[in-house]
Amino acid sequence: MPEIIVTGAAGFIGSFVTAALLDRGEQVLGLDSLNAYYDPALKQARLQRLAGRNGFRFRQVDIADEAALKAALEDALPQARQIVHLAAQAGVRYSIQKPEEYVRANLNGHFNMLQVAREAPHLEHLVYASSSSVYGASKKAPFALDDAADHPVSLYAATKRADELLSISYARIFGLRQTGLRFFTVYGPWGRPDMAYFKFTKAVLEGTPIETYGGGALQRDFTYIDDIVAGVLAALDRPPPADAEEPHRLYNLGNDRPESVNALVTAIETACGRKAQRIDKPMPLGDVPRTWADLSASRQDLGYAPAVTLDEGIRRFVAWYRDYAQA
Repeated sequence: MPEIIVTGAAGFIGSFVTAALLDRGEQVLGLDSLNAYYDPALKQARLQRLAGRNGFRFRQVDIADEAALKAALEDALPQARQIVHLAAQAGVRYSIQKPEEYVRANLNGHFNMLQVAREAPHLEHLVYASSSSVYGASKKAPFALDDAADHPVSLYAATKRADELLSISYARIFGLRQTGLRFFTVYGPWGRPDMAYFKFTKAVLEGTPIETYGGGALQRDFTYIDDIVAGVLAALDRPPPADAEEPHRLYNLGNDRPESVNALVTAIETACGRKAQRIDKPMPLGDVPRTWADLSASRQDLGYAPAVTLDEGIRRFVAWYRDYAQA
């Protein structure tokens, strides 16, 4: 059976997508650089959950290294029919400190994946991760796919929008069928330690202060990992028509239910059974006041139907975190 190539397989979303593909009997080749943006031990722990499962194999490789990437895929590309490209340098604020990391991983890495996908003789579909950050500080809500996405407020957002444009050009010029998914604030068990919900939970349980911005009024369209995975698989199974002039599609994957950071803190306090100690600070560079996904296209085309509320998702996360922190 041909393998599905998943980049970022040791990442938060990538590890869950890989597990879901294995659950339905797919063969998966996972790629990840296992970099140290956050504790690699968490990435190794995610991989350990996949190790030994029927149909899974893994190779450590930096997708921004063209030669290493081609070597890692040499035996897989001739048969590959689908690629789920989730590897990227994440983090809005870190992109202000280390812009070169984002150019390398997100621009060079995405370009390299387009190149190998174009050379795969039987490839039917490339699904890749974009971000709600491409909408910038849009004052129109909810964020719709036909909204302008040309005023990024962070370098991270700029690289993700550039990736979309690269993909559109490859679809039009080379007929490479692709779907880009704009993820909205994904959270859940095994998530990223740099995200607010993870840091807040750790602090509340340890009795240390949390930092909020703008009085906690910032709003995010928090989207639980299980809902995101369902959207990714639905998109993977529905490639654009091969005969389309531009076989490329974009979809929002969010929750269509923006919640304030104050609501997030309340959910964490309830799940932890403890009150947070708060320190409020001005909003940092790169942040936006609100995100909210217009899901009309993803509901209609993909049957996407997010179901997990913030309170329930945080309850599940806190239960996982207590076990993980004690392990």
